[in-house]
Amino acid sequence: MGLPVLFNCILTVLLAAGPSMSAQTVRGVVGQSATLPCMYSVHQGVTSMCWGRGWCPLNGCSNEIIWTDGHKMTFQHSGRYYLKEDLSQGIVSLTIENLTEADAGTYCCRVEISGWFNDQKVTVNLKVEQGEPFSFLQMRCICKTLSLVPGT
Repeated sequence: MGLPVLFNCILTVLLAAGPSMSAQTVRGVVGQSATLPCMYSVHQGVTSMCWGRGWCPLNGCSNEIIWTDGHKMTFQHSGRYYLKEDLSQGIVSLTIENLTEADAGTYCCRVEISGWFNDQKVTVNLKVEQGEPFSFLQMRCICKTLSLVPGT
């Protein structure tokens, strides 16, 4: 086996073996907010990270939504996207406000860990469903049950 072939085999194994978690599914409702979980250990210190749309590429994030330097956000695609937790604790879960059906899909959280192929990658599938609006009849039944409708 030639050296280039051996190198390609080793590189393929290393790429496939990089730290990664299986895809999680989060469900949300149109008009509400949803939080996509992601966290990392800060024992070695805080580090930069990003959130993007789509699967995690080999490096960085595709279709970037948020970047941090480990202390503060350095890029935010829109005010609908934010990290509401304390970044210094390694909690970098993405919250999306005012969900639309267009928000459904795959998201990637990548935490940059020093060294080759050490980045932590979390893939989250967001499913967005229409909310069930209350009809007038449903509201009347609820109010009647609670004795809030006069004359009932």
